Amino acid sequence: MFKRYAITIKMLSAQIGALLGFSTYAVCLTTLQHEWQLSNFEAGLIASSFFLGYVLFVPLSTVLTDRIDSRKVYLIGSLLAIIGLSGMGFLARGFYTASFFMLIQGAGLAGTYMPGLKVISDRVQTGEITRHISFYTAFFGLGTGLSFLIAGVLLHHLNWQSAFIFIALGPLSALLIVEFLVKPNNKKSSFKDLALSWNDVLPIKKWKEVLENKKAAFFILGYTVHSLELFASRNWLVAYFVFCAAFSGQQFLLSATELAAIINLFGVPASIIGNEIALKIGRRQWVNIVMLTSACIGILLGYSSQFNWWLIITLAALHASFIAADSGTLTAGLVTSSNENIKGAAMGLHSLMGFGGGLLGPAIFGFALDLNGSNQIPMSWTWAYFAIVIWSFIFVIYANIRPEKSVHTQ
Repeated sequence: MFKRYAITIKMLSAQIGALLGFSTYAVCLTTLQHEWQLSNFEAGLIASSFFLGYVLFVPLSTVLTDRIDSRKVYLIGSLLAIIGLSGMGFLARGFYTASFFMLIQGAGLAGTYMPGLKVISDRVQTGEITRHISFYTAFFGLGTGLSFLIAGVLLHHLNWQSAFIFIALGPLSALLIVEFLVKPNNKKSSFKDLALSWNDVLPIKKWKEVLENKKAAFFILGYTVHSLELFASRNWLVAYFVFCAAFSGQQFLLSATELAAIINLFGVPASIIGNEIALKIGRRQWVNIVMLTSACIGILLGYSSQFNWWLIITLAALHASFIAADSGTLTAGLVTSSNENIKGAAMGLHSLMGFGGGLLGPAIFGFALDLNGSNQIPMSWTWAYFAIVIWSFIFVIYANIRPEKSVHTQ
């Protein structure tokens, strides 16, 4: 049993380390916004810079996994994450420098997240691969939840610079795990034998072939909408809790960062259970149910700032759970519906589009806050949440009104 899941266990451990820096900026957002005098839109843009780095590097990183051992790509990604986090702690002094180092950190995630999944899929030859995938995607929530918690503790006891510097030990641990515990795949080429062209880095023809598969297209577009809502919510959740506590004058049970950390952990079982439900009722039907439910809860969460803290926390936990409930389903659906010879390109496009949604989400949220007054007005938060969940409604309506032209899937 352990032998069958050994590689997955190692990569899950590495992924937790690689993701420890993911929520550090979200934890420090309110502090940095005040210190650097940032607008909500600027604060959101810094968060979006992380996803821009991901989007810029992910085409290359995922194409490389089709040509060389994914383990090598993972090591490069871990190193980039270390540089990005350390740069934030030592050198960031405002909007532009912070955006640059967040971009580097995002490129680091591009070199670890999907390549880490490819490390598993290249080495798992027996059993139900979708279960390995669902656990891997679910542990994204565990890594980001621990990121909230650890960054919050560091910020409370030290300062924001120290939070970024010490969190860099996370991707360092991921690098060491993969370097010393994951065996090389000798079937793949080495860097010295690698010859890449722009068509390899931006495989437009392969991406077109991927999108011609209507099942794959459904999961990719769904993942884009899913990621927009997910990453906008995660980046602004601590700031929202801070606002709720200040506006209502209530004493919350825990600190904003502790609450955000615990709430993000709800996504771990939700993703795993969601994938099992999808296997029984069909992936498309499950995605539709989850997206509509998550969107409705998101609007209620944004409106709840004036109510009791227990209602706010309950809605936040439900929102986090339903956002994550189709995460494993969307990724597993893409992997199993893609042709083997272009699976790496398919995963690259899936990740590119998904984190493209992540790039837009935090900026859209911040822009909606500024557009509707400020982050000190309750209705501004309601409209900000509405601005990130409306896309789920649009996706589900489009996918079901025109299935014959867009999304034949199960």
